Amino acid sequence: MIIIVGLGNPGKKYNNTRHNIGFRIIDEFAEKNNFPEFKLSKKFNSLISENKKIILAKPQTFMNESGKAVKSLISFYKLKTSDFIIIHDDIDLALGKIRISKNRGSAGHKGAESIIREIGNKNFIRFRIGIQPQKGKPSAVEKYVLQRFTKDEEKIIKGILKTAKEAIESFLTQNNEYIQQKGKN
Repeated sequence: MIIIVGLGNPGKKYNNTRHNIGFRIIDEFAEKNNFPEFKLSKKFNSLISENKKIILAKPQTFMNESGKAVKSLISFYKLKTSDFIIIHDDIDLALGKIRISKNRGSAGHKGAESIIREIGNKNFIRFRIGIQPQKGKPSAVEKYVLQRFTKDEEKIIKGILKTAKEAIESFLTQNNEYIQQKGKN
């Protein structure tokens, strides 16, 4: 069993914000791979969709509490941290870039920080999706990540949704090191 967790904030207010790119990628992956509709699991405090081998989760905690949902999932399924993938926005990467990493610190991302704190280690796969604007990292990061993408940015995001979906599929079917190298391009 593998768990793939897309990070974001719950509620319509946050739909299509930069911070919710993890939710959008999970939705794209679910749709293109014929997963059933997401359903709320109170036990995991997440929206869940699953097939026989993969559980997709969208925590319904706010971003900075994502670790609680992730911990409940991996504890219940008795998984190693290497058996789950986290997908989240990354303000330190240019818009449209994807980096796949493992065993790295949070770099200030509150969702990743929460997960590391709750599970007690950082030995998990992260798909980091760049949201940094062309002019560089904004001074008011907290405000910026809660804004929606501009029309021009949305065009880039449409391509990223497809690329990220393909990267997840490759990760699930190919050698982990190969995918990590591919993610560095």
